[in-house]
Amino acid sequence: MRDGAHEDYVDYVTVRIPALRRLAYVLAGDPHRADDLVQQTITTLYVKWRRAQAADNLDAYVRTMLVRTFVDEKRRAWAKVRLFREMPEPPPYTEGGAEDRQVVRAALGQVPKRQRAVLVLRFFYDLPVEEVAGALGCSTGTVKSQTARGLATLRRLLAEREPALKN
Repeated sequence: MRDGAHEDYVDYVTVRIPALRRLAYVLAGDPHRADDLVQQTITTLYVKWRRAQAADNLDAYVRTMLVRTFVDEKRRAWAKVRLFREMPEPPPYTEGGAEDRQVVRAALGQVPKRQRAVLVLRFFYDLPVEEVAGALGCSTGTVKSQTARGLATLRRLLAEREPALKN
């Protein structure tokens, strides 16, 4: 990197890490995986810093990198490695209603990755369909269909959980 580019990169990343980590956490549902996603994204950003700086909207460029890293994660060989034979028990549910963050987060964690990414970008980040399509590298029609399918899956998962909450 040229002289001032390294400092520009460090300044940018220092300011943006909290927002990147929030996005990664909402997507991954796990703070450790979120940290891994952010680390991988900012490492790639370092390598592509010159190109990234030329982008019209640097934040959107980096957000796209993080989302694509998340969606592509399952394709990597290391993602198939499991440390546990079975997944650990989820934390017990506490009173709070269907709107409780834990319930929605758990249900969102069961939605397929691409649909989860669309839902997070559309409803958590309030991005328009066109921006989500650009971030995911797909058509606006795909974003709309993935949104509909993701919402249907989320509703089904929350409805399945509802009878258990009443007991």
